[in-house]
Amino acid sequence: MKIFLSIIKNSKFHMVIILSILLFFYTTICAISYAENVSTDLSDNLLRLHVIANSDSSEDQNLKYVVRDNLLNYMNTICKNCSTKQEAINLVEENISKFEQIASDTIKQNGFDYNVQIKIGNFEFPTKTYGDIALPAGFYDAMRVEIGEAKGQNWWCVMFPPLCFVDVTSGIVPEESKDLMENNLTEEEFALVSDKSNEGIKFKFKLLEFFTNNGLITAKK
Repeated sequence: MKIFLSIIKNSKFHMVIILSILLFFYTTICAISYAENVSTDLSDNLLRLHVIANSDSSEDQNLKYVVRDNLLNYMNTICKNCSTKQEAINLVEENISKFEQIASDTIKQNGFDYNVQIKIGNFEFPTKTYGDIALPAGFYDAMRVEIGEAKGQNWWCVMFPPLCFVDVTSGIVPEESKDLMENNLTEEEFALVSDKSNEGIKFKFKLLEFFTNNGLITAKK
């Protein structure tokens, strides 16, 4: 006990404790800063699609996918030559009434009379995996499609670069989509969302998830 007390009273011991605390805070601040910068950069370079069904009934969920497919077909038509997110956003904003008309017509053609609202904004998304691409939770620019009461399960994808593919069970993202994403992200950001083999990248991704999910950072503009 006397030995323990003498260690505690030792000035060198105090210094080690102080330095350890300072190192901890410094490391935490650096980690948060890194996660916040990466989260913001990802938000700045991606445009996502968020479709919300009227309810969780099988009919409403099936309708959600039909609306999604028709909107994506039109999106692919007008944005096939886009090379930046801003180009894609500009085209979506210019054609927002056409998107609304397609969604409304699809709903009616399938025997429903739900209203539909389409908004362009910055919305919160959970961590999501698209085949072999994974995006951390955070705030992203997106086109949100609300069908009817919009109380059903959500469906997400990335409109730009175009990672929205109908057969999500295949787990395959088209190579041209990956190339476009790689061109719009830094080398480390692309590795963060696409490389699952490197333990260092895995750790950084989990770090970003942790800080975002616990409200310590946001990429909201």
